[in-house]
This record gives sequence, structure tokens and C-alpha cells, in this order.
Amino acid sequence: MKVFIIGGGPAGMLCSIISAQNGADVTLIEKNEKLGKKLYITGKGRCNLTNCNGFDDYMNNIISNNKFLYTALKTYDSTSCMYFFENNGLPLKIERGNRIFPQTDKSSDVIRTLTRKIEHLGVTVLLNEKVTDIIVNSNVITNVVTTKGTYEVDKVVIATGGLSYPLTGSTGDGYKFAQKVGHTIVPTVPALVGIILDFGISINKNKIQYNSLGKLQGISLKNIKAKIIDKSNGRIIFEEFGEMLFTADGVSGPIMLTISSKINRLSLNNLFLSIDLKPALDENVLEKRIIKDFNENLNKQIKNVLNLLVPSGLINTILKLAEINPEKQINSINKIERKNLITVLKNLNFNIKSLQNVSTAIVTAGGISVKEINPKTMQSKLINNLYFAGEIIDVDALTGGYNLQIAFSTGYCAGKYINEQ
Repeated sequence: MKVFIIGGGPAGMLCSIISAQNGADVTLIEKNEKLGKKLYITGKGRCNLTNCNGFDDYMNNIISNNKFLYTALKTYDSTSCMYFFENNGLPLKIERGNRIFPQTDKSSDVIRTLTRKIEHLGVTVLLNEKVTDIIVNSNVITNVVTTKGTYEVDKVVIATGGLSYPLTGSTGDGYKFAQKVGHTIVPTVPALVGIILDFGISINKNKIQYNSLGKLQGISLKNIKAKIIDKSNGRIIFEEFGEMLFTADGVSGPIMLTISSKINRLSLNNLFLSIDLKPALDENVLEKRIIKDFNENLNKQIKNVLNLLVPSGLINTILKLAEINPEKQINSINKIERKNLITVLKNLNFNIKSLQNVSTAIVTAGGISVKEINPKTMQSKLINNLYFAGEIIDVDALTGGYNLQIAFSTGYCAGKYINEQ
């Protein structure tokens, strides 16, 4: 049986391995000059390839269509994934949050392990060759057309990824092929991506325009709480606790990436971001802390005292929003100014402009509708000999190794059942 797998990423590579192990004549085609090009940059080049948290944790960390992935993740779980790599000569290690990395901290070793197995099983690998069309007759794909020729096929797997990092080959080719044969594409949006803020800040219902956002670039904040709030009613939509980073045009970092995946299908015009710089202290406790700091520094300017509470790079912005002159001495700060300061520290509010472009996102949300895919086999419900695997499907998860595990699990299922049907 001739199996043709389009896309040499993690899903396509593992799919080719499983299918070849089960006796198929497998061809893996990749338009780049090498396999695993996007995998190479995963985890900042270290490759967080899975997570050994429990199954319920996986379900909770999947943003889109976790029920669809239930069977795939049960069939090929993180234990199976870890066994595969260690059994094929790649030692692994567990880090914070039960994230799994290669001991060498090199994504190239993950790719090398997969590639070595592919070569050992005799999979035909076609590099620098792009699929341009698929030919369908009587609801069956009969041929795959590429820039270098036409191939007869018995089964086809589309594992071309999404739209993230297009320089690695993720340019949406698979969506076009799927649409051609009748599949529905759920609109794609960026996931796990930075949030772009505008230059307005809302505080105490007053709109204050300021131009200091760019100066915040590079400021890292830990142990803060970020909330997404509905402007119309003040209701908290989402909140996350942890670390973040100010960028040239907005915010990024762990909790902001998580938030981006939760708001990427909402109307951002109706939302604003509120950062609580001191979530462990309620306003009364925070006021006592500020009074204590002030009493110990009565003759100093407030701009030289506030660094006891916040990073120095934030001081000018906070004082501007609290309407306090940075040169003002502590002994002349009045109660109203102190209350304003507390309000800003607990509610550093930014209007959201947009999310960064999908091309810069870690993953793409959206893709082939899961309603048209068999969740056990990854087989198309529309075309008898067509399968899907990986990011091209409308599934996405938070950071921590979950997205790569989804790629491996769906790739495994497609490779396993393609031979049985």
C-alpha cells in the first residue's frame, strides 16, 4: 500500500514511522531542504517535546476541541512518546511543570532521532519538493501532483501545519488541499502570541493618553496577576497569575501567551488588560506597606522610593497615572495621591489593540473542522483515503509540551489506522 504523507514536521514524521512499521510503502514529502524545520526552533531550540502531567491536566490545557483529542491522547500518551524517544537512543529529562526535554537541550537531537528511525524503516523522503495539487476520482485521492512529478497513491496524510512561522514552511498549503475536497476550514487565528496594546490607559473611568509604553520594553514582572476585563460591565473574563514581559508594542511572556489563546476569538474592542502588581496584598494591606515605606523615607522624592515596590522602569508610568509629580517629596504626598497610587498598583490598565500576527504565533488556532475527522483514526469523513495529523486540525493547547504531544498523538493514530482500514 502506497502511503503519501505531506509535511515533514513532528506529526508527519511520526506518522511515517508508524505506517512504515506496519508494512506500508511510505513516502514523506517536505518542501523544505530538511525535515523538522519548525521543530528545530521549538522551545527556543531546546524542544519541549511533551509533558508528563496526568490526563486530566492535558484536557484542561487544550483550548480547542479537547473532547476530539480524547481517544488520540489515550491511544498515544506522553508515556508512549517518552518511551519512543528513549528507546531510540534519546535520553530525556523532566523540568518545572513536568515539561519533558532531551537531556542535551538540543531540538536537533529530537529531529535526528526521528530521522534516523525514518531512514532505518526505508521511508522514501522527498525534500525540496512541494505538493501543488491532489487529484480526486470517485471520492478517492488517486494522485498527488508536485513540482517534480505526479505520484499514484493509495492513502494520503496531510500534516502541513498551520500558518505560524511561515519561513519554516507553514504557509497554509494543506488548507487549500482540504478545501478542494470539500472540508470546512475553521477560521485561523494566532494562539500563544504576544498582545499589542494601544497608548491609552483607562483608570477611574478617565481616559489618559500617554506615550511612555515604548519605554516599558524589556521590563519583566513576576508574581503578578493579569486580568482581562469586559469594558461594558467590569466583569473579569480571564485571569492568570505568574510572569510577563513588556515588549516594544505590548506584552508577552508566559501568562500573556496563555491569555492570548483564550481571547483570540473574542472582540478585543470590548476588553482591556488589567495588571495587579501586588496580588498578594489587598488594598488595605498595601496601604499599610506604603505608609511604612513612606515613613522611613520622608525627605526623599517619591520617584526614589517607589522602587521598593515596583521595578524602576515602571515608576514614571505609575506616577503619571497616579497624577503625582515624580519630584514630590514623600512628606508632602497627600491621602488622595496615596489612594491613587494604590489604585494604579492594583489596576495597571491597558487598552488592547490586537494580537500579534499569526506568523509570529507559537501555534495556529483553527483549521480542519474536527466534525469532519474520525477522532480515533484521523480519517476524513468526506474522502475515504485521506487523513489529517497535527496543527492543521482545529486543535490547540497552552504551552508546556501539549501541542507537540497533540502532533505526535494524531500522527501516531493516522499512521496506525491507515494500515488497518
